[in-house]
Amino acid sequence: MPYLLGLLGLIVTVLVLLKRLADAGFDLGGLNPFLPKRSRAWRGKFEANPLFSLDDPMDVAAVLAVGVTKAGGDMSAEQKHALLDAFQRTFSLDQRSAEHLLASSAHLVGDGHVFRNQVHDVIARSKERFTDSQIGSTISLLEEITAIEGATDQQRELIERIRGVFYEDSGSTAWS
Repeated sequence: MPYLLGLLGLIVTVLVLLKRLADAGFDLGGLNPFLPKRSRAWRGKFEANPLFSLDDPMDVAAVLAVGVTKAGGDMSAEQKHALLDAFQRTFSLDQRSAEHLLASSAHLVGDGHVFRNQVHDVIARSKERFTDSQIGSTISLLEEITAIEGATDQQRELIERIRGVFYEDSGSTAWS
């Protein structure tokens, strides 16, 4: 019986000391051995580049079109109008939706450096959702946009890399 009373007294003492440490500002959550792993996973999920989390084929196709266009330098007004027309025609969008898609795609691509270096990662998440017809229309959209002012070597090389990523494997859905 005296051992049991000593053990209970020890437990109460430790709990009181831990409470006083918490009140003094010592964070006991930092002692959790699984906290660093969870923190890294959280940071990886919410601080990652949103370009790599696209899963809608239409969004990915629009980002690819803008990225290939920016691979040859900044977009000209003629290229922007051609992209808007192509988005309306290819994706069956109205003018306002096409403008929003172009603006969001241009924002995601940024200066295009990350896009050009990691184009496989941009496509990877949505690759299974593309049908063969969507892949074909995406490639033809890219070639149509680059033909406006003449395709540069960087643009041709990027289109070939995109074609290589798509024709490794493909899944199925419709644009609409």
